[in-house]
Amino acid sequence: MSTDASAFDPLAGVDANGRMEPKPYDAVVLASFGGPEGQEDVIPFLRNVTRGRGIPDERLEEVSHHYRAFGGISPINAQNRALKQALEAELARRGIELPVLWGNRNWAPFIADTFREAYDAGHRRVLAVSTSAYSCYSSCRQYREDFGMALLETGLDGKLEVDKVRQYFDHPGFVEPFVEGVAAGLATVRAELAAKGEPDAPVHIMFATHSIPIGDAEAAGPRGVEFDGGSAYVAQHLATAQAVLDRVPEAAGADWSLVYQSRSGAPHIPWLEPDINDALQELPAKGTKGVVIVPLGFVSDHMEVVWDLDTEALQTCAELGLAATRVPTPGVHRRFVEGLVDLVCERTVENNIADRPALTKLGPWMDVCMPNCCANRRGEKPTVAGIDSTVGTGAK
Repeated sequence: MSTDASAFDPLAGVDANGRMEPKPYDAVVLASFGGPEGQEDVIPFLRNVTRGRGIPDERLEEVSHHYRAFGGISPINAQNRALKQALEAELARRGIELPVLWGNRNWAPFIADTFREAYDAGHRRVLAVSTSAYSCYSSCRQYREDFGMALLETGLDGKLEVDKVRQYFDHPGFVEPFVEGVAAGLATVRAELAAKGEPDAPVHIMFATHSIPIGDAEAAGPRGVEFDGGSAYVAQHLATAQAVLDRVPEAAGADWSLVYQSRSGAPHIPWLEPDINDALQELPAKGTKGVVIVPLGFVSDHMEVVWDLDTEALQTCAELGLAATRVPTPGVHRRFVEGLVDLVCERTVENNIADRPALTKLGPWMDVCMPNCCANRRGEKPTVAGIDSTVGTGAK
């Protein structure tokens, strides 16, 4: 750990609500999950994802079929390259001179290598934008831990300052692409039903997100706060879904639900439910004829969208005779890219945006994670971008 007196004080410039004063950042880091880009990458990638859990390669091979079915290639890296380019273009359009670097938690380019690249290029204060919008261990705190561990690994602790933008689940830039998608999805499904002679048949709107262990959900967000659904993670999704529906007149009166997907791990550990395929099975008995699937928990069309939704869930819909469509993720939608740059500008001295829009009562979320927020799964690790930070990240 850094003991230098000049190391970053996580309390400096932070108010009681976790809002940080603007700083003169000199680069942006796009931080993401990462994914394999060939068959030979699949098992090494899954080892990285499950590191520390002692899972043998034989078990990893059993769960690799999603990637194997797509030639061992996850779409996420290509999508992040496209998002990086879109961010660079939007920054340039606004005349903002901030380079965009890219680093992954589980596959090349790794975060530690990106931090080395940033430091070698002369950067001393970087602001991270992650591709996770919600609050829980894997969506927020694990990024902060990986940043902290990368600084220690590279010897940049106390030399490179790393902060992170707020979780943006209810930022207009994230919500508005889903508003557009739900409206278009309803039109598509209702047109299909009309062609079958059922123009007034009920259509269900199903918001899907990644399932996580119930214990992780309950540990998400600040302690001592009561959230709808029992956790910040569930409450944020419910509130964002409602924000989308409130902005789609065509959705008035439609039934909707929040469902989960992509469960993994030991079967004896309870995870958030219902699973999307189980929920779909119940719709025909209710008289539902069509479904609009909204990947509300996801920023881009990565593997857990193209497999769990486009392959498995839509196949379930076909077997049940449901007219169905899947709404696009934000990806490089213009409003999403603009929103991410707005989030950067909230935190910068130059080109500062003082207003912090939020479309739910839960937001705007804090810039800096407060103590006991999104507890660690397996013991404490060094973190950055939080009051509980244990890594000195001040620029020298």
